[in-house]
Amino acid sequence: MSRLRDVQWIDLLRYAAPVLAVAALGLAWGRVLPPVVAVIVALLLAGAVLSAVHHAEVIAHRVGEPFGSLVLAVAVTVIEVGLIVSMMVSAGGEASSLARDTVFAAVMITCNGIVGLSLLVATLRHRVAVFNAVGAGSALATVATLAAMCLVLPTFTTTTPGPAFSPPQLWFAATASLALYALFVVTQTIRHRRAFLPVTEKGEVIDDLEEHEAQPSTRLTAGSLALLVVALVAVVGLAKVESPAIEAAVRAAGLPQSVVGVVIALLVLLPETITAVRAARRGRVQISLNLGFGSAMASIGLTIPTIAVASTLLSGTLLLGLGPMQIVLLALTVAVATLTVVPGRATLLHAGVHLVVFAAFLFLAISP
Repeated sequence: MSRLRDVQWIDLLRYAAPVLAVAALGLAWGRVLPPVVAVIVALLLAGAVLSAVHHAEVIAHRVGEPFGSLVLAVAVTVIEVGLIVSMMVSAGGEASSLARDTVFAAVMITCNGIVGLSLLVATLRHRVAVFNAVGAGSALATVATLAAMCLVLPTFTTTTPGPAFSPPQLWFAATASLALYALFVVTQTIRHRRAFLPVTEKGEVIDDLEEHEAQPSTRLTAGSLALLVVALVAVVGLAKVESPAIEAAVRAAGLPQSVVGVVIALLVLLPETITAVRAARRGRVQISLNLGFGSAMASIGLTIPTIAVASTLLSGTLLLGLGPMQIVLLALTVAVATLTVVPGRATLLHAGVHLVVFAAFLFLAISP
């Protein structure tokens, strides 16, 4: 009976947390929060993250993979992009590098942090992490192409001074990014769906839709979809609300201002991180890779086209090109990830290498 009451309380919190978090967002938006209120907001943010993870898993159970991973990755990215654009428009020329810094942080967090942590959990539990090399390799190739085209090429183009695209170049990159992302989604969900499904140690595809497990009802799934959107709005919005407290802590510690963007990106990507780790614990490493690479891809493929449209409202030069240190880290990430996904099997060493690259990114963000 006590266990039943605990389950009921947990379910109540899963449904109430997003609503309470959004209510807090409405009350706190645009205000300077006292320390005690900032702590309460942080707790509501954590509740919204855990609620988002639960509702994303309900949807994934109903629609199956890779649709479940795609829903979570796209939902988080769309809301994140809206936040980036609104901040850029309100800040004007002072936020000329905001999109670049945020997208680069998202790529490093997803391709090294989420992937490395997922592989660590999977290899500690199952010794060897197995996944579909074709699907993971296709996703990684798309991420590498988008990152090079949108974040590296602006550093070397000469039409416009500085690490920036000229207007025609920006529109070309935006169109190509959107087309490539749309092509990947079609490939992942329609043309070659089975290449993005988890596999057993013998290489056999695990299709949850074919296992005929009891699935959530349509009503429950629709409710979880609505609450997922609400929870993600709360996560991204409350991360922005908490940013003044984060900025104050960063200044007090004498750290570079770019650390603020990294911390906010870490908060925003928490739902995907937790979902990926939980999938890895169940031996569904392919789902973890879908989330990691898919989030990186969506971050670039949806942000660049959006800021191309928003550039008509922005004053000043839009800086997209990475510096030498960031380019080295990006190249190292692509090389390491390639060697990880090609065999279709990863060990504890692969996890360690990804996490070391991620640690290097965090350390150099603090001490560039």
